[in-house]
Amino acid sequence: MQAGVDLLVAVLCLLVALGGGAATAVGVGFALVHAAGRTALGGVVRSDARPDRRRAALVWAALLTVLAVVAAVVSPAGIWLAFPVFLVQLHVLPAVPGVLAVAATTAVTVATGVWRAGPSAGAVLGPAIGAGVCVGVVLGVRAVIAEAEERRTLLQDLVEARDVLAERERADAVVAERERLAREIHDTLAQGLASIELVLRAADVALGAGDVARARELVATARTTSAENLAEARAFVRDLPSPSVRAGLTEALTRLAAQTAGRTGLAVDVRASGEARPLPQQVEQTLWRVAQQALANTAEHAAARRATVTLSYLGDAVALDVVDDGDGFDPSAPVRDGRAEDGAPGRGRGLAGMSARVAELGGTLHVESAPGRGTAVAAEVPL
Repeated sequence: MQAGVDLLVAVLCLLVALGGGAATAVGVGFALVHAAGRTALGGVVRSDARPDRRRAALVWAALLTVLAVVAAVVSPAGIWLAFPVFLVQLHVLPAVPGVLAVAATTAVTVATGVWRAGPSAGAVLGPAIGAGVCVGVVLGVRAVIAEAEERRTLLQDLVEARDVLAERERADAVVAERERLAREIHDTLAQGLASIELVLRAADVALGAGDVARARELVATARTTSAENLAEARAFVRDLPSPSVRAGLTEALTRLAAQTAGRTGLAVDVRASGEARPLPQQVEQTLWRVAQQALANTAEHAAARRATVTLSYLGDAVALDVVDDGDGFDPSAPVRDGRAEDGAPGRGRGLAGMSARVAELGGTLHVESAPGRGTAVAAEVPL
């Protein structure tokens, strides 16, 4: 675009210079001033440039305006030099002062043309139309540039917002993964190790009492539990479902009840209601973990003699209830770091883990208990 303007200035200056005499001097002078300003300023300077460049550009525009007016006085072709002056004024000055400068230059040019050749449509309409076209083009270009700048700013803000959101999502993912790992470790390794510790303690008591057969039986149970725990850990590391539920949820619950009874002496009944049907693997895994954690809590904290695990098929949902006849507790009591406010261990983290597991599947978990009245844990997952 700038090359086209430079070519236009050269042609117009040549037309003026061909008039001879003073017109030649003015035409050549205009061309030299225009070229010198373009070279010194590195192009047309906008109104938002640095102050020193703006001052130089204003001087340049003023010199070109004076030369254009002189050219219109000394040569009939001199009025054409007003067009490149319009472009310079509109670029160097802000919008309103630029339009006023163009209007003033147009009025002087028209007056000069009328003075030289008398009133005519060409002398009036030529500069006026040229000024209108220049104003429309330059202001239109400014509007396009402003819109492009606004879109660039908006795009930059969107990119920054996307980066912030991505970073927040990464942080949330890290927290969620840590919580998942903590939950899995608590429900697999920690539970298994706790069971092994209890069984070995019972074996030690049996040895102390001279009951070698019972001690061997308990050691065998500890070894079985250890092997199962190792299999759970491997499945956990590989992000596979627990080996305990691969044969089906009902069988897994029955086996869990037998293992709990063998390790702790807690009598556990497993019941089923409704029309049984295959369940999604993730649902089976979650409900089995809920039963495992609830029975572990019962055996460790409730001093219960009996617990009942009920699996209910409800049409569009499946429910699991674990009820015991133990000491119970106050579910509304504050919990801190997995312990009740009175220092009683265990219930906070386990219940929170069960609730989180069920919530991931869009289900709900409710706990009903009171001191001396046992505990009921009810999980329901939609299908």
